[in-house]
Amino acid sequence: MIDRESNVIEYTYADSHATPEDVSEPLKPDYAINQLLSQLTGGIDPVAYGLAFTDWFIHLQLSLGKQQALLDLSVTHACGQNLQCEEAAEDNRLAGPEWMTWPYSLYKQNYLAMRQWWQLATRNVQGVEKHHIDMVNFAVRQGLEALSPANFLLTNPKVVQATMESGGNNLRKGLDNVVQDLIRNYQGDTLEQSSQFQVGKTLAITPGKVVYKNALLELIQYSPTTEKVKAEPVLITPAWIMKYYILDLSEHNSLVKYLVDKGHTVFMISWKNPSQEDHNVGLTDYLKTGLGEAISQVQRRVPRQHIHGVGYCLGGTLLSMAAAWLARENRSPFCSLTLLAAQTDFSDAGDLRLFIDESQLAMLEAVMAKNGYLPKESMAGTFVMLRANYLLWSRWVKEYLMGERQHENDLLTWNQDATRMPARMHSEYLRQCYLNNALAGGQIMVDGKPIALSDIQVPLFVVGTAKDHVAPWKSVYKVNLLIDKDITFLLTNGGHNAGIISEPGHPHRVYQVATRKEDGVYLPPQAWLDDVPMQEGSWWPVWQQWLTNNSSEKVQAREVASQPGLPDAPGQYVLEP
Repeated sequence: MIDRESNVIEYTYADSHATPEDVSEPLKPDYAINQLLSQLTGGIDPVAYGLAFTDWFIHLQLSLGKQQALLDLSVTHACGQNLQCEEAAEDNRLAGPEWMTWPYSLYKQNYLAMRQWWQLATRNVQGVEKHHIDMVNFAVRQGLEALSPANFLLTNPKVVQATMESGGNNLRKGLDNVVQDLIRNYQGDTLEQSSQFQVGKTLAITPGKVVYKNALLELIQYSPTTEKVKAEPVLITPAWIMKYYILDLSEHNSLVKYLVDKGHTVFMISWKNPSQEDHNVGLTDYLKTGLGEAISQVQRRVPRQHIHGVGYCLGGTLLSMAAAWLARENRSPFCSLTLLAAQTDFSDAGDLRLFIDESQLAMLEAVMAKNGYLPKESMAGTFVMLRANYLLWSRWVKEYLMGERQHENDLLTWNQDATRMPARMHSEYLRQCYLNNALAGGQIMVDGKPIALSDIQVPLFVVGTAKDHVAPWKSVYKVNLLIDKDITFLLTNGGHNAGIISEPGHPHRVYQVATRKEDGVYLPPQAWLDDVPMQEGSWWPVWQQWLTNNSSEKVQAREVASQPGLPDAPGQYVLEP
């Protein structure tokens, strides 16, 4: 309900959803089988992939034209003609003059021939279900990346040269690295924070205080650095699959510090890393007890002002849900919304969809039922598979064959600081958003009624990143089809994380940006890409100016008062393993 005097939102949670069957008490025989299969296959459902490969193989046998094309390609390869393989061309590890000398040129040529053959064999096979052909392509790509000659001692010219020059010292160092990693993984230590990169010391150091805490989150308010601030505060909702300090890394690349120094009152949600006792926390809890309560607390501390809502990744998806829900109730607290690499339509959500169908979700739910949450190793492993060439095999060569440790940096330290997810919430999120695309379809229910993104009546600033494997930019762009308000869409180079952490002065940063007015005509993503000019530099100043344009007057800076029993930033939740 709403306190009409203070315009502060208050919620009743008792009947936010019916209590489901406890996920920790499943049909034990069925779950036990899936749990065993998961241990044997590393979380990959053999049934789902078996069906996909069967579908592909049978239709390939019925495609005589495709078989003839494969035969012709094999003859072309046997004749030693030049090859082009678009996926392998992206692997810069195969570039360089050393790959032009024999026998490495032969290794490379044979590998490119194999990739090109499989590329033809697993694409455009008539009759195969799209989800199945995407799964086959993904699985084949994983296998081919593992077989790259760059991954092996005797077929990588750089490794051979380093071994000869060092007398094998690189291999000794590589073996030491293997042993260290095995010991650390055995002990369960997935994060090594050196004295250089530690949360609260060199990371997440923007001054502030935790001003509210509940079972799901801590709410941080940052101390002002300017005498005057914009009247409207900024509330940032990060994803619960990451720790919030991705947006408050080091002093030079902290988005939080940048906003504070530009005269914004900034609040940040720090999600609790769930444990077994949180297994029954659902998506509605994250919406109401989480983001909803954070909104209420911001309104209490900054009364009579609307809020600039900012959401990153899944936090942006949750923010869009909250904005639609509160707009439906005619009590929207927002004056603008910013979605950073956040999807609202999941019909074309990229390679993550390859892990989501009924069969694979059944296995995932069985795994989560064992502990009450999705282990952080599972999510981390999924992201590694999405970019195995860069996150797995490049590291394999550098650390284990060349014997060189990766240079430590703030982003790498954050990336290793993985989180867990409650079983119920994760299952609901995957089913409703990824499997059923219920948010875009107006089928997500809050308080027994559906929410519709078309109810949102504030301007949006939406950021996509060109090399995003988690939230592909063309999927993020689909918000233009769902919300009929002024939408400024910005596309920046980089990936899901590095593209967002794009501070001024960062080299090699470019972006494209354009605004579609409420009464403007929709432009398809490729046409948008072709028409909008490229600009150099960080996109942060463009966004900050947009926030300023959507703000009102300046007011006296708001000092942050200490709350009894609550710590200073970065709080306690972010420090919990």
